Amino acid sequence: MKITSFIKKEFYGWGKYERFILPLIILLIISISVYMKDRPTALIHAICGVCATILAGKGKISCYFFGMIANICYAYISFKNAFWGNLILNMLYYFPMQFVGIAKWKNHLKKDTQEIYKTSLSAKERLFYLLIAILFSIFGYIILKQLNDLNPSIDSITTVLSIIAFLLTVKRCIEQWYIWTIVNALSVIMWIIAYLNGSQCFATILMWGTYFALGLYFLKNWDKEII
Repeated sequence: MKITSFIKKEFYGWGKYERFILPLIILLIISISVYMKDRPTALIHAICGVCATILAGKGKISCYFFGMIANICYAYISFKNAFWGNLILNMLYYFPMQFVGIAKWKNHLKKDTQEIYKTSLSAKERLFYLLIAILFSIFGYIILKQLNDLNPSIDSITTVLSIIAFLLTVKRCIEQWYIWTIVNALSVIMWIIAYLNGSQCFATILMWGTYFALGLYFLKNWDKEII
């Protein structure tokens, strides 16, 4: 497939408001982060992260390319702020899973729009993931506490839920958006605390706040398309 044809299909099926909101969000993030004198890494991560989230919500495979860049930047930011759970999550899970996501989504694309087919979990599967989330969040908290993590409780919960949510993203399940909403809300709190402690990461706070709003929006959209 030619690059121009690929790009054209990636933006096929976007509503007039959706075409407007992506550049608007990026412009706002750039403007505010420059005003707040954020680090360049935080700005790049915020822009790529928002692009990845919107493209994932639209079911477009290009979300994984932006995701790779965002993962590298976020890992660096987490390292500088002693969020070890998020550092490990991005380098040892998110980054390699981007390639898995590309491979999986390629087999479930609609031929006309190049969007993925959406699915959902059974009641038994939902219970399984809930129990896994609770058990590993407790286990993660114990480990991160020993590593002097800045916020071991939130870091542990967001790390575990993010692992599950990204797995469900690859599996094309609508339940990912419920989990991402929780992760995004907690992440906003976590980075506000970091910002109040002197970290130059205002763009990161804006990004997570944007993720929260986008998660609710795409949850509603996916619910209309479940097969």
